[in-house]
Amino acid sequence: MKKILVTVVLGFAVVATAQVAAPPAQAPAQGQPAAAAAPSQAPVIKDPAEYNAYVGAAQQTDAAAKVSGLEAFVTQYPNSVMKNQALEMLMGAYQATGNQQKTTDTAIKLVTSDPCNVRALTLLAYFDRMRAQGGDPNATQLLADSEKYGQAGLDCLPKFAQPEGVDGPGFVKMKAQMTSIFKAALGIAALQKKDYPKAIDNLKAAVDDNPQDFSVVWPLALSYLQQTPPDYQNGIWYGARAEALSPAAGAPGIDKYVRSQYVKFHAGDDGWSDLLAAAKANGAQAAIKPAPTPAEQAHKMVQTTPADKMDFATWEFVLTNGTQEDQDAVWNVIKGKAVQMNGTVMAVTPNQFMMAGSSDDIEAKKADITLNFEDIVPAKLLPKEGASLDFQGEPSSYTPNPFMMVMDKGRLLKAAAPTPAKKPVVHRKPAGTK
Repeated sequence: MKKILVTVVLGFAVVATAQVAAPPAQAPAQGQPAAAAAPSQAPVIKDPAEYNAYVGAAQQTDAAAKVSGLEAFVTQYPNSVMKNQALEMLMGAYQATGNQQKTTDTAIKLVTSDPCNVRALTLLAYFDRMRAQGGDPNATQLLADSEKYGQAGLDCLPKFAQPEGVDGPGFVKMKAQMTSIFKAALGIAALQKKDYPKAIDNLKAAVDDNPQDFSVVWPLALSYLQQTPPDYQNGIWYGARAEALSPAAGAPGIDKYVRSQYVKFHAGDDGWSDLLAAAKANGAQAAIKPAPTPAEQAHKMVQTTPADKMDFATWEFVLTNGTQEDQDAVWNVIKGKAVQMNGTVMAVTPNQFMMAGSSDDIEAKKADITLNFEDIVPAKLLPKEGASLDFQGEPSSYTPNPFMMVMDKGRLLKAAAPTPAKKPVVHRKPAGTK
């Protein structure tokens, strides 16, 4: 499914754009006391023309004017001690004008000059990921670049100094947002590579920080559902959350896929609408009841249908999958009672026929009934293998697995017997379910 491009404003990424940049130190004029100079650790611009060009550009309040001034500065003074600061402000100015391509180009120049500039790494990790998810034809390369910038960002973040003008809580929030963006980049790249554990680890952190962000919620759902074995509980829930957050055009496709996973896990779509409503309400994650076990299904059959009203396939299901109590509830009713039915001949001898009584076993060409005759069946009446046969017998014993029912006092019938029934669907517990 084509991912929808989601636009956000990364205002925290370039704090300098909202401030008047502090001017760098200027070399003291000739004859000026050295004590009046800036501290030795501060950048010093010795050329007055360069200094004026930088300060003039940095102090522009109009974004377009700032772009023009800073572009001129970095072109004219490519080796300036203020090059990185100028590029950072230029990146922010382009972002303020809404020029994403120029913002990205400037960020690339900045990380080339300053590989640990986390503001530029944040923008690149985010924009490259979103372009890839938005269907850009160069998505593969963009995801690789996004992953590269995301990993570099996480590696550099511990060295990121608190910017001037940002208080302690603001700095903590800024770093958390940056971390989320870096982890989202790693998670989407890992999903593309089918590295589901890594995708889940990174995307879950991104979703926890941004629970309303479709661009990470839906990939997290896919990571849970596409791994082996699938994590249906988490995958279906985040799939429902993604449907709730999805643009209208994408919601039907998401619903079809996630609902199918729900049915696979739950063995029916009952409860799906309630789960989706809970996801749309943005409440706590709701547990999803797995499909009933074969034993639970067998018990329900015993509770809802008298044993003498069940067809042979249902007997087989209960006697194979039910608890001993449920097996006894059926067997004690049918044992020794004459049963008329139709089956398919698997093998014959003059006094014993091997029959398939349920439609599933007929299709599989597997005997599930041993029909014993008290008298020898005349050769002219012996059926061919594969023939459909109406017969009567009295259940005398059975083996649950593999299932085989022994019927004694066999008789061939002339009147049509009931058509073989199909065995109920066995809902096995999905792989990975505890």
